[in-house]
Amino acid sequence: MTHPAQPKASHFINGEYVEDTAGTPIPVIYAATGEQIATVHAATPAIVEQALSTAKAAQKEWAKMTGTERGRVLRRAADIMRARNHDLSVLETYDTGKPLQETLVADATSGADALEYFGGLAASLTGEHIPLGEDWVYTKREPLGMCVGIGAWNYPTQIACWKGAPALACGNSMVFKPSETTPLCALKVAEILIEAGAPAGVFNVVQGMGEVGGALVTDPRVDKVSLTGSVPTGKKVYAAAAAGMKHVTMELGGKSPLIIFDDADVDNAVGGAINGNFYSSGQVCSNGTRVFVQKGIKEKFLARLAERTGNAIIGDPMDEATSFGPMVTENQMNIVLGYIEKGKAEGARLICGGNRADKDGYFIEPTVFADVTDDMTIAREEIFGPVMSVLDFDSEEEVVARANDTEFGLSAGVFTKDFTRAHRVIGNLEAGSCFINSYNDAPVEAPFGGVKASGVGRENSKEAIKHFSQVKSVYVRMGDVEAAF
Repeated sequence: MTHPAQPKASHFINGEYVEDTAGTPIPVIYAATGEQIATVHAATPAIVEQALSTAKAAQKEWAKMTGTERGRVLRRAADIMRARNHDLSVLETYDTGKPLQETLVADATSGADALEYFGGLAASLTGEHIPLGEDWVYTKREPLGMCVGIGAWNYPTQIACWKGAPALACGNSMVFKPSETTPLCALKVAEILIEAGAPAGVFNVVQGMGEVGGALVTDPRVDKVSLTGSVPTGKKVYAAAAAGMKHVTMELGGKSPLIIFDDADVDNAVGGAINGNFYSSGQVCSNGTRVFVQKGIKEKFLARLAERTGNAIIGDPMDEATSFGPMVTENQMNIVLGYIEKGKAEGARLICGGNRADKDGYFIEPTVFADVTDDMTIAREEIFGPVMSVLDFDSEEEVVARANDTEFGLSAGVFTKDFTRAHRVIGNLEAGSCFINSYNDAPVEAPFGGVKASGVGRENSKEAIKHFSQVKSVYVRMGDVEAAF
């Protein structure tokens, strides 16, 4: 019998499912058991061509519709997505291994929020009138054209919507390539958009590895590339897009600081550190994986953290009681276990966890290291797993300098009861998405993105509109033209 996760076909192009079994088979593995639950095929050159030519043709008609009409489609899609949240959450859990307790509230719901938000903005995308005495200039906000979206494996439904919704609101079309690790959910997003009334070809999904991504990114018909991924991948894709003078958004990784001053509410700070390290089993790009704790509350913080981490329920992700799931793949699990060994070898003090969990599937215990120093590997490199590094600090000035001493700059957080200090410290931290007495909130109304090596551009909020549109200015002369001869 076919597993319920097996899609109708590998790709979704021009409003329908499309298969080409000549493409390399990509096994879909359920992280909780290690079993293969589905197979898709990587896009052949013919499939890539079909998706690009379809998206190019569909974009012109879509752009001619009013913003109100486009917005209506996106808002309908949001309603359908919310109505099907349970089934979409189950599929997300099959795709990623994340616990159903989490996917029910964080994945399709976030995707629906993006569709609703940008659906609401679509009609408001106007230009301005600039008076110049008798003459005047007017501006228009125009779509870029055809966009390519490249997804990461940690939030397959959300990323497809975070990229697709603003792109479509502005009148662009999109060809979206999910991660080959999590190929299932984006197909449902494409299906729902068609059901909501999007013209065929406006949002297409093709599967594949780096080769398919490369073919999409370098095609001269593509006007914009939006990638969520690692810094090394981002550098390659950015360079390839630059060669064709394409617009880009790069949402990359981080090694973000979470700073806890000794006047902080300890339980809230522990909660923030848990959210910033163990949600999605640590597989979140904005995670605050360097937790700087002021020496006055260090032992109290560690004791409470160990106690609460012991409450994690590690188990079957389909059981809603489970609060901590597996790593997405065996390979990712082994990478993280390697970092844990480095932490031990370099002299960090293991507070809890530190091992593979005694279960089928790719489970690692939530792991906390204390007495971590700035030069340790676990404090320098992005691990992308449930490994928290706790570092000591004395003064504000010292911790700000240490927090900024990294190539990354995605997120940063501060816990303190002193609000003047909170805003001052955040003001001095080199990061794009920051938090005060909280961590890892990502409402669609707020811009999301990084500085330094963590990327360029912003997703979500009105900022995303700027990254999926361009401004045309028109000078209107009301009188005669003067010329030198």
